[in-house]
Amino acid sequence: MTPTIRDVTLRDGLQLTGKPLPTERKVALVRELLALGVEELEIGSMARPDLVPAVADTLDVVAQLTPEELSRCWIWLATPRHVERARAAGATRFQYCFSASDSHNRANIGRDTETSLAAMPEAIAAAGPDGQVQLCIATSFTCPFEGVVPIERLEWILGDPRTEGASHVVIADTLGQADPAEVRRRVALAVERRGLPVVFHGHDTWGLGVANALAAVEAGAVTLDGALGGLGGCPFAPGASGNTATEDLAFGLRPSWATPESFATLVGLGQEITSTLGEGDRARVLGGALSEKAQAFPWTLR
Repeated sequence: MTPTIRDVTLRDGLQLTGKPLPTERKVALVRELLALGVEELEIGSMARPDLVPAVADTLDVVAQLTPEELSRCWIWLATPRHVERARAAGATRFQYCFSASDSHNRANIGRDTETSLAAMPEAIAAAGPDGQVQLCIATSFTCPFEGVVPIERLEWILGDPRTEGASHVVIADTLGQADPAEVRRRVALAVERRGLPVVFHGHDTWGLGVANALAAVEAGAVTLDGALGGLGGCPFAPGASGNTATEDLAFGLRPSWATPESFATLVGLGQEITSTLGEGDRARVLGGALSEKAQAFPWTLR
């Protein structure tokens, strides 16, 4: 089965950008991507606006979307209060995220992993009977402060009864330092231990974004995260660069909606958004897609 691609441009993709993206453009981008066929989106975060100003208007974006659109859109959050606020605004899909390593969780969220884990039942309750809460485990592979995260930390979180009620498990290679063999190992662990749909969130820091995504699919992941133009990175994780590009995932995995025509539109959106933000377009397919010497290949832009 071809995995779902979730575009995370409007959350993870914006975290390190120097310029804001206007609310109206965010709403329009949501609709453009959904119309293109992209199955799911991550459209913002409840992170502190003074620390991550690019997502400060997340609830304004939520307010402009329809319930049908919101059923395909996820919000990143870290506390039960975040869930309550996003739920009141109309959101029903939530990523409750904390780090496998204490050091990154303190830097990112301001508390240790145990404290975040202990609050998860309250977060799930706040989502309501028709809400979904993903168990999102950042630094599932490495931590910028502690190095390689022991797999036992992942096992502890996956086996903790306080995570019962989660709809999915998100295994995040926050720094993009994982390799395909370790991705297979840790994604397979999540599939085996929980029996829930697994999402793989990868970064392309070391050039293995697509390779790691394919390894995650081989191990049982059903959804892959990507951002237009390879935008992204964590402001609290030194050494992390952009996400695996949505364009690269679309070309490499060929979901049903990815045709040469829709791919051309996707590449154009990546060029537009990165240009608007004053960022480089790091999608690896770009060189081939724009080649003037490969016009016989149907995926080349004309």
